[in-house]
Amino acid sequence: MAEPSLVSSGEEPEERVIEAALRPKHLDDFVGQQRVRRQLSLVLEASRMRGRSADHVLLSGPPGLGKTTLAMIIAAEMNAPLRISSGPAIQHAGDLAAILSSLSEGEVLFLDEIHRMSRPAEEMLYMAMEDFRVDIVVGKGAGATAIPLDLPPFTLVGATTRAGLLPGPLRDRFGFTGHLEFYSVEELELVLRRSAGLLDLRVTSAGFTEVAGRSRGTPRIANRLLRRVRDWALVHRIESIDARSAAAALDMYEVDARGLDRLDRAVLTALATKFGGGPVGLSTLAIAVGEEPETVETVAEPYLVREGLMGRTPRGRIATPAAFEHLGLPVPPDAPFAYSATLFDSAPPAGDDADEGDDVLADWR
Repeated sequence: MAEPSLVSSGEEPEERVIEAALRPKHLDDFVGQQRVRRQLSLVLEASRMRGRSADHVLLSGPPGLGKTTLAMIIAAEMNAPLRISSGPAIQHAGDLAAILSSLSEGEVLFLDEIHRMSRPAEEMLYMAMEDFRVDIVVGKGAGATAIPLDLPPFTLVGATTRAGLLPGPLRDRFGFTGHLEFYSVEELELVLRRSAGLLDLRVTSAGFTEVAGRSRGTPRIANRLLRRVRDWALVHRIESIDARSAAAALDMYEVDARGLDRLDRAVLTALATKFGGGPVGLSTLAIAVGEEPETVETVAEPYLVREGLMGRTPRGRIATPAAFEHLGLPVPPDAPFAYSATLFDSAPPAGDDADEGDDVLADWR
């Protein structure tokens, strides 16, 4: 089982209360995502002027960027109650029918990870979103009867980290779709300044920059690192957190200057030293660092690829020159950086991981 990571975008249960206190309550307080904010503000303002519920909203993007926060803001801006559920919790059409039938007029229903909802529930959601009606099937076999149930107008806010897994008919029923991007360091500094004010912390501008630079472009991670820096400063009796204090605190938690943690560096080190920069299959790489392949693929790999430290090719993972430079290692003369995938590449060499066939399809998508 993988150990908890400070730079993982997931929320631990004990973090949720503190994280909720740091969430902005209104759209004007939400930092970053300027394009989505402007578009969403227009949608909500038009709905208020018409005196009707807002159109259904789909929010997509990596975890930790503010999808749940925006759903709460939509409910607050529309002065409507908020109901929260998730796709994995809705495994039967009856589960969804129970939720929909209990909604009040104008209520906002937030479904997190909506792409993981069961297919029967998805099909029921089509009619509910479009016609505000569901059919309840009573009985079985030839004696089954469909009883139509009218629903009050409501606003569905769906959030997904994998928009490509949503069926087309479901995507098309959302009146507004917003994709959230990773934050810049400057935007994260604004997030941290607001959070520091709420936590009553004294942090210098350089201190904010240091924490923001290690936060992987994700506000949730930035707030988590700020709380760990706060703990370090409290124990060491430091009243004002500067860049040196922030760096010392995060170094102790094994978060380096580029935001890489222990697992990230272990993956890069194994790739660069044990396999000469690659290419190497995912399963082999995971065994080398003592983790599950899914952990390496979902936790470490996305950020390493985004930072240009790792590459994915049909023959496996490779370390880039930037990875060797970051680790302070010389670049081997026979490193596979010049490898270029073509449609006419030969099959992976014998003995390579069976999962590399999936990588080929993923890369060409």
